[in-house]
Amino acid sequence: MSHSNPPSPRRFAASGPLTGRVAVPGDKSISHRSIMLGALAVGETRVTGLLEGEDVFATAAAMRAMGATIERGANGVWSIHGVGVGSLLQPDRALDMGNSGTSTRLLMGLVASHPIRAVFTGDASLSKRPMGRVIEPLSQMGASFEASEGGRLPLLLRGISPAVPITYRLPVASAQVKSAVLLAGLNTAGITTVIEPVPTRDHSERMLRGFGANLEVGEDKGARVIRIHGEADLIPQTITVPGDPSSAAFFAAAALLVPGSDLVIENVGLNPTRAALFDVLRQMGGSIEELDRREVGGEPVADLRVRHSALTGVEVDPAVVPAMVDEFPVLFVAAALAQGTTTTSGLEELRVKESDRITAMAEALSLAGARVEELEDGLVIHGTGGDPLPGTPESASVVTHLDHRIAMSMAVAGLASERGVQVDDTGPIATSFPTFEALLTRAMHGEHA
Repeated sequence: MSHSNPPSPRRFAASGPLTGRVAVPGDKSISHRSIMLGALAVGETRVTGLLEGEDVFATAAAMRAMGATIERGANGVWSIHGVGVGSLLQPDRALDMGNSGTSTRLLMGLVASHPIRAVFTGDASLSKRPMGRVIEPLSQMGASFEASEGGRLPLLLRGISPAVPITYRLPVASAQVKSAVLLAGLNTAGITTVIEPVPTRDHSERMLRGFGANLEVGEDKGARVIRIHGEADLIPQTITVPGDPSSAAFFAAAALLVPGSDLVIENVGLNPTRAALFDVLRQMGGSIEELDRREVGGEPVADLRVRHSALTGVEVDPAVVPAMVDEFPVLFVAAALAQGTTTTSGLEELRVKESDRITAMAEALSLAGARVEELEDGLVIHGTGGDPLPGTPESASVVTHLDHRIAMSMAVAGLASERGVQVDDTGPIATSFPTFEALLTRAMHGEHA
């Protein structure tokens, strides 16, 4: 779980256009929530298309440790037998979250309103990430915490039941903080309210409703107001997880950048709180066409046909940041090959992800020959005008800082470079997209993947 394996370096280099069809793994956000809510519903929840990556396995292991039965069937369908809201068991060991910030923050919310104690641990990267933003509202609800310096892991959480319903206004745009408070509200008598000045991904609201929770979404003075009524009884569901737009992003960018590419990415979730990257790439001149738009489990889905395009630099509106916060590393790569300059701002949140993604991408792209200026809250990237990047020198590797998105973004940069890009470690890619390298190889050979 904690990336103690020796590094797996790899040089990613151009080897022809991306063609055919690929299906990316299931959405990570929806996969996490399917397991958590299934584990709180009495009866069997069945999940098809679950993302089988280390982050989601960390969530499954934690829910098993608290009493749920979670099994993968031979046909790839996952079966979850839940214990019921309010009935989580005391885990007999620390909950190892690996590299998953989503698992950590959402599970802290779940545990906070149950009368149990849990120790949360994680790998070196996760242990640097701030948990204070979740600790604050959960403390207001009555939970107590003993955290490492700076509100970081490892930490001990003592839940409380009954917890106190609160009204909490999010100080930062964070779906994880919002979700943590709503999940704590499931087992809290009364109405727990979250006020969201800037909309963030709404999978928690959609899925809580789908599982039968009494949840209302309104508006007050331009802010979203979400109210959840506890104590809830959740109803088991049958869920089909759409393809993860954050994973599709790497293939979309690669197809836009590599000459001759014409690629269909199947079953991509296009929740409007998640899919802004595709809008920005279209704004830059990218050919991204939606085929067979449909709804699956309350989420909009389509197949995306992406063709090689001449991109033009843009000034990215900071208002779209919450709807594509994880996709900026690969957008930076696309911008590095565009005509003209791309300016991004309002990206302070990227400095507290799995790595400091602003500095990490500035250094990585510079090493590969891009012209990049680092600002406090973003990057200014001067594109090549469509010419390939030079690539990394033979003796140098891009430093990924155990960050899966840095590794995959720079892999895409390698496909659009003259001499390739050497990535210091592809191991972290397994946290979110274990089949990434195999799918990339198939797409470059035009196979149906």
